[in-house]
Amino acid sequence: MPLKKNQILELDILSLSSDGNGVGRFEGQAIFVPCAAPGDRLQVRIVKVLSRYAFGRIEEVLVPGPGRIAPDCPAFGPCGGCALRHMNYSAECEAKTAFVQDAFTRLGGLDVEVQPATPSPEAERYRNKVQLPVGRDARGRIVTGFYAGRSHRIIPCRDCRLQPEWMNGLAVRACELFEKLGVEPYDEQTHSGLVRHLYLRQGWHTGQRLLCFVLNGTSLPHEKSICAVLAQEFDLTTVLVNENTARTNVILGSKTRTVLGPGWIKDVLAGVPLKMGIHEFYQVNTPAAEALYAKARELAALQPNDFLLDLYCGMGSIGLSMVQDCGRLVGVEVVPQAVEEARLTAKRMGLPTDRAEFHCLDAGTAAAGFAAEGKHPNVVVVDPPRKGCSAEALNAIVKMSPRSIVMVSCNPATAARDARILADNGYAVRAVQPYDLFPRTKHVETILLLTRS
Repeated sequence: MPLKKNQILELDILSLSSDGNGVGRFEGQAIFVPCAAPGDRLQVRIVKVLSRYAFGRIEEVLVPGPGRIAPDCPAFGPCGGCALRHMNYSAECEAKTAFVQDAFTRLGGLDVEVQPATPSPEAERYRNKVQLPVGRDARGRIVTGFYAGRSHRIIPCRDCRLQPEWMNGLAVRACELFEKLGVEPYDEQTHSGLVRHLYLRQGWHTGQRLLCFVLNGTSLPHEKSICAVLAQEFDLTTVLVNENTARTNVILGSKTRTVLGPGWIKDVLAGVPLKMGIHEFYQVNTPAAEALYAKARELAALQPNDFLLDLYCGMGSIGLSMVQDCGRLVGVEVVPQAVEEARLTAKRMGLPTDRAEFHCLDAGTAAAGFAAEGKHPNVVVVDPPRKGCSAEALNAIVKMSPRSIVMVSCNPATAARDARILADNGYAVRAVQPYDLFPRTKHVETILLLTRS
């Protein structure tokens, strides 16, 4: 019999999908259930039925799975930040290993053994950056939080356990000041109000702290006094204002000015001294990223005269963390601020431009240009966005014929797709290792090694 909406049934959860939902089967049809854990036996209400699968909601946990725990955050469930806070951390890492294995086996069609996910050194308070939307709750109070899943409805949260306590405290204090001084939060529906987001960033090793107000306007009322209070109470290194007056869900606008401090903070990542504002990409979990970078360096196995090409390089941190092992590094990134910072970092490290150079170009365009010029890097490192490498970049990499490709990916599905394309063009997948850079969420980072077969 076909499933029907509001039907209640008993369901055994067999696994997790890559979006963090539990997966069970009823008469051969897959049912996806949020906040379910593998091994759970649940009473489930069907809330949506499609042709090939359905979605359910937990009515009662009849028998908890071995990894199920009580969630420790009152916002868990509605909040779209965490997806796995109802599971112990060991079970979470097992699930993320399975996410990656499923992607490479089922989506990529690759016969590879995925190694167990390397856990994060810290599973709580690990984020060095957060962008908090500002709005009003059901009672009309100004709040920050995270969006509910698949929506832009703010779920208030005064103490998010993903981020350091000072970030939570500052967000609460800023909302108090806005209430007191009559500063209006932004309203997406009407495109009215002023404060859109609070952007907070921390140098993990240096302890330096950055605050940026993202505004639907040019300035805050009582701007100097608000910034001075928050800087003093939370030991801020710098305070910025970013103007974003467009009717868009893109967080940052193009114009930023400094209110207090130098306009940036410093940190060190895998031995690379960095300086950053708000536009530069930086892994949000510094200790876990350093473990991943160490693995990338190991897999690259560079030799003293090697030419290393780092595509989608961001601020250049991956390539610069292994530049001492090779003769020449070329990095490519499309974000101008990141490229400028990569160049300055190389200069601070005492590297001449014939040892480390960076280009502000689309990765695919740059790689195609290098291939057309007959350039042949010995090793290529790629760290693309969630959509993966462009077809142009992959084709150019194959033409340049490096002996090794080290791929860092935040999306197992596109990593598997890109690995399949490279495998079809003469590269064998030699290693697949997940790293949990995003504990308690559905996301997982993966590093791959491919070599010419």
